[in-house]
Amino acid sequence: MKIMLARSAGFCYGVRRAVELAEEKAVQGVPCVMLGPLIHNKDVTGRLAAQGLRVVNSPEEVPDGFGVIIRSHGESRAVHQGFARRGTEVFDATCPNVTRIHQIVAEAEKRGRRPVIVGAPDHPEVLAIAGWCEDSVILSGAENLEKWLKEDENRTNLPLTFVSQTTSTKKIWEDCVKKAKKLCTNAEFFDTICGATSKRQEEARQLAAQCGLMVVVGDRNSSNTRRLGEICLERCPDVRLIERAEELDLSQLPQVDMVGITAGASTPAWIIKEVIDKMSEEILEMDKSFQEMLEESFKILNNGDKVTGTVVAITPTEVQVELGVKYPGYIALTELSDDPTVKVEDIVKVGDKIESIVMQVSDRDCLVKLSKRRLDINKGWEEIEAARENESVVEGFVTEDNKGGVVVSVKGVRVFVPASQTGLPRETPMSELLKQKVRLVITEVNRARRRVVGSISKVTRAERAAAAEKVWAEIEDGKRYTGTVKSLTSYGAFVDIGGVDGMVHISELSWSRIKHPSEVVKVGDTVEVYVISADKEKKKISLGMKDHSQDPWTVFTTTYQVGDTANVRVVKLMTFGAFAEVVPGVDGLIHISQLADHRVEKPGDVVSEGDKVDVKITDVDMENKKISLSIRALLEEPVEEDAPAGEEQ
Repeated sequence: MKIMLARSAGFCYGVRRAVELAEEKAVQGVPCVMLGPLIHNKDVTGRLAAQGLRVVNSPEEVPDGFGVIIRSHGESRAVHQGFARRGTEVFDATCPNVTRIHQIVAEAEKRGRRPVIVGAPDHPEVLAIAGWCEDSVILSGAENLEKWLKEDENRTNLPLTFVSQTTSTKKIWEDCVKKAKKLCTNAEFFDTICGATSKRQEEARQLAAQCGLMVVVGDRNSSNTRRLGEICLERCPDVRLIERAEELDLSQLPQVDMVGITAGASTPAWIIKEVIDKMSEEILEMDKSFQEMLEESFKILNNGDKVTGTVVAITPTEVQVELGVKYPGYIALTELSDDPTVKVEDIVKVGDKIESIVMQVSDRDCLVKLSKRRLDINKGWEEIEAARENESVVEGFVTEDNKGGVVVSVKGVRVFVPASQTGLPRETPMSELLKQKVRLVITEVNRARRRVVGSISKVTRAERAAAAEKVWAEIEDGKRYTGTVKSLTSYGAFVDIGGVDGMVHISELSWSRIKHPSEVVKVGDTVEVYVISADKEKKKISLGMKDHSQDPWTVFTTTYQVGDTANVRVVKLMTFGAFAEVVPGVDGLIHISQLADHRVEKPGDVVSEGDKVDVKITDVDMENKKISLSIRALLEEPVEEDAPAGEEQ
């Protein structure tokens, strides 16, 4: 018979953190009590009681002058506020994962949403979560969710925020999410099941499938332990849930090839060791001794060590990494990547292996601070040196600017780009490049002085030259391009069509009469243009923007006819009258004699450029495409009077 111990058996980091905090206070002789059992394990709380840390069941029982240890399951906001009012010193051992759920439900309620907590209604962790909002709903699973929603049809339209008890199973959570997505119209979901819990459950599931007997060690009051038993029973026909080694009757064990052992998150190592030792008295063959695993879990890490771990959870502020040692590892999002725009999910996912450097081992906080970014920087120097030697192009983000130039972060290495090499016009401030992703070549590297110099303009010039060569090779009249407006003059706009600038004359910008190109476009605009002509020898390109698919004269003749009234815009004043735009690209003349119903000395006395006036179309010269307009004709038209009362209409 062979014994296999699940790697993640026993204390999770949240429980270990809570127990070590309590033991620290006991050793220091700090007068304090525990509010409720610190964790779900009678043996652990019994040991702490023997060290002078007794359990009280309510905040009112905390003696004056004593501190209070908040258990790993957490407490409500009201409890914390009560201790603050009393001046009671609080030693908060709440699991960081649980604290995050408190923050999620509190913030959700601030946003007008109703929190829905998926978990055991009477579990202290769930009750504590509910205590951080005013109107939450606690549901044990998908069936309860469906029943609750159907009790009041308006609930399906409520803004709901779903969270899960950290020790729930993925199946319960996923069933609830599936049901909510089907029935609810305004729901958001935060998968708050602890990554370490998910890993422990998955290991137990895989181990149970290989074994004829599974032994689950843990307090029967622990939902975490009960969940493990349920999961193992899905894969293994014989599952024994025990609290201590003495509950094992070796004579009653079945004859199987392999026995698997796992333990809940609140089970200390010494209890697991008791079970291993008792079984080892009869069973000599072990895959890996418990002592070896225990020693490995307490392996010492030092600052600067390179480590590889498994991502077990991703939160809005950090990535949690299982290192196989005493403490869990954390990578703050600021230490994950040097790229400020990259998304966490593009770098790592739960279950991925990740390399990082140890920044700090904190015995006080029971964690290891890690940095992937700094490991990347070390690798970055090697890549920077190779890029300089090979004259290859690299990418980076502009992080700083000053009078002399900008600083670009490339693979975590600071690269200085002088102002003359940024590619910006002389009058443009360097800040224009801040937070921009740029391509550059490395021109100088001095690793001893940690000095690196690069050039952006060398890359842009080379790329623009290559693009220009391609444009000139393929350009032809009528070809269309998507370009960028580079500059404006009084006579037109210059547009970059991919390494080459072409000019759109002011007359080709719009069918309407305009005085300056800025009335149609501005620098930086993306525009659609077509080639009117291209002189490859003189390197000149004439572009157009007007849509020639529909002739303005055709638009006019299909819209208006002689005798119609139109609202027109005065575009130009002459001594003999005023020209007005009837439709874009078609102007008509209002002769000076037709501007008013009285004599006019000059058109400017009656109308101004830009005025919109109503006119009557009095004549259309189809052959010469000329239109005569009249304001006077409208003023002289007789007004129909209402018929006197009694007369027929």
